[in-house]
Parts: sequence; structure tokens; C-alpha cells
Amino acid sequence: MRSPVVPEAVSRPTLEAVATRAGVSRATVSRVVNGGYGVRESLAERVRRAVAELGYVPNQAARSLVTKRHDAVAVVIAEPEARVFTDPFFALQLRGISKELTAHDNQLVLLLTEGRDDHTRVARYLAGGHVDGALVFSLHLDDPLPGLIHDAGVPTVFGGRPGWRDRTGTPLYVDTDNRGGARTAVRHLAGLGRTRIAHITGALDQTSAVDRLDGYRDVMAETADGGGDPSLVVESDFTPAGGERAMRELLDRRPDVDAVFAANDLTALGALRVLRERGLRVPEDVAVVGFDDMLPLAEQSDPPLTTVRQDIEQMGRLMARLLLRGASALRDGSTGSGREGTSGPGGGDPAARTPGPGVILPTTLIRRESA
Repeated sequence: MRSPVVPEAVSRPTLEAVATRAGVSRATVSRVVNGGYGVRESLAERVRRAVAELGYVPNQAARSLVTKRHDAVAVVIAEPEARVFTDPFFALQLRGISKELTAHDNQLVLLLTEGRDDHTRVARYLAGGHVDGALVFSLHLDDPLPGLIHDAGVPTVFGGRPGWRDRTGTPLYVDTDNRGGARTAVRHLAGLGRTRIAHITGALDQTSAVDRLDGYRDVMAETADGGGDPSLVVESDFTPAGGERAMRELLDRRPDVDAVFAANDLTALGALRVLRERGLRVPEDVAVVGFDDMLPLAEQSDPPLTTVRQDIEQMGRLMARLLLRGASALRDGSTGSGREGTSGPGGGDPAARTPGPGVILPTTLIRRESA
């Protein structure tokens, strides 16, 4: 019986082979490949041409020893897998992060936390020197991850206003003007003549939900009766099912409600379904406003949803941009935490504002048929 033929391993082009093809020294090739300076453009072009002709791919492990870079960034989402892959918010934010990392030739490493047992695993991975930094979002107020990530010693940018302070103060973060956006939504409903405006909140262990609730209360406090009716506020969890539960509870408690500000578009969709079930017309009987403007979800709802637009993809891009600047500053020996890269509004976004270590993106009310 004939022995199976085992194909010979294809040898990878080496740095020396590139140097020979380009007619330069190995050190010159190394500087060009690793993005260093001090090489004449004519020589650098010969090296790049030799790299392309030979199909040379740098050895990442060896390159990391020289550059102290891994060209990889961890994206940590403090939510279970089922939530991450069904909520379009996360897809939009990941798209923005991916675009920015790809533009800088960095890899995205996705880490999810199903439960508390995953926190130690994530912290151990970050401390192991596999990535240049971490982007972390959807944290809950009692989440131990911030402390574990701080102890891991990696540059980090958070998505959303932190509800905590680490040992060096408030961490660097990117967020939306949640409170201001909520005020705009509720003022719009009041401007339509609605007087019994309810709010279906998000999960109140997250700062975005707390800020939107505070914005609702800001406007309701301006009304003649002070707007302090707790029966008009129902807690939910940023999901369609949560919106349905909250809307049923609200209508059972306050059948006279004439407007609803939902903490996000998914919650608003759940509320719209229940209003249809109860035979209530939108917006004639009850006007509804959401928050996010996630397309095509908001446009294809029934009726199309009036909502507060936040630029979710741009939030992701800014998080990645700030992290890459901060990691670069640390590699170059800066004693800062990467915040020197945020001195301009929004780290390059002219519409953003920067209160200390935070970058806050503006919101816009998008009017459609639901209010």
C-alpha cells in the first residue's frame, strides 16, 4: 500500500529575502516594515515593491518585540451573547469601531461577558499582553469590570458616561447627550399639547437610562403641577419585550396617558405593539417618541417612529480613535493617560464637546408620524 503523499510546507519569505530582492540591509527593511522613520523614500519604495513581489508577511510575534505593539484592540461588551447579536445598537457601534481600527491596520478582538464568571477571564486576557488597549461599553453600575480592567494596566476608553471613579479619577469615555436628548423629546411632546406624558425607562443600572430619566424629569418639572407623578414612569430594560411589559403596566395604571417617551427605539416598538392591541391610535390617542434612530427599524415601524437621533457608529469610531492615540502616547513614553489626544472637540468631531475626560456627541430630534 502506498504511503499518502504529504505536501511540502511552503516556506514563507523572510526579512533577509526581502532585503536581498530590494538590495538593501535587513535593518532598512525592518524599519520600513515596522513603520519607522529615517529611510529615504527611494529605498522605502524598493522595499515596499520587494515585499509585494515576494508576498512577505511580517512575523507578528517578532514585530511586537520590536515595536511593543500588537496591532489588536479588545472590545469588551458587558452583555450576554444573545443580546449583543440581536440588538442593532451593538452592530452599529461595532461597525464604527471596526472601521476606525481597520483604517489603522488593527484587529478587533471581541470579548463578551455572559456573567460574573467571565470577568476574571476577560481581565486575565487583558493583563496577558495580547492587545494594545480595550474599548468597553454597556457597563452596569455594579459591574466589577472597570476595577479589573484598571488592574490589568491596559489603556481603556469606555462607551457611555461612567457611573464610577477609578483611582486616577473619571476614566476617558465617549457618550451621547442623553439628558439633553431626552429633554428635547419631552418638550416636543409637550409642544403637541400632550399633558399626561409618560416615560418608559431603560435599565436604571446603566447611566444612559438614568440620564434620559433625568432629562424627562427636567421638563416635567417645568409643567404647572411640577410633573412629579410617579405613576407616569415605568422601568424597562431597553428591549421590545420590556417595552411591551412596561406599556401594559402603564395603561393599566394610567389609561388616560396621551404621550410616551421611550428610552430607546426597541422599547418604543414594544410600546407601539401594545397600543395597537388596546385599540389606541398613534399619534391621535397616544403620541410616542423613541431614542436612537436606528435605521431601518425606526422608519419601518407602524407608524414610522419619531425619535432622538444619536450617532452610534460615530461613537464607536471616536472610542477607537481616542484609544489608539492614547496607546501611542504611552508607547512613546508620555506620562498621560491618552487624554492629550482629546484637546480638540470630540477628538476631531467638530460637533462634539469635551467636559474633562468625556467626549459628548450631540443629539437631534427626527420627526416622523408617531408624534
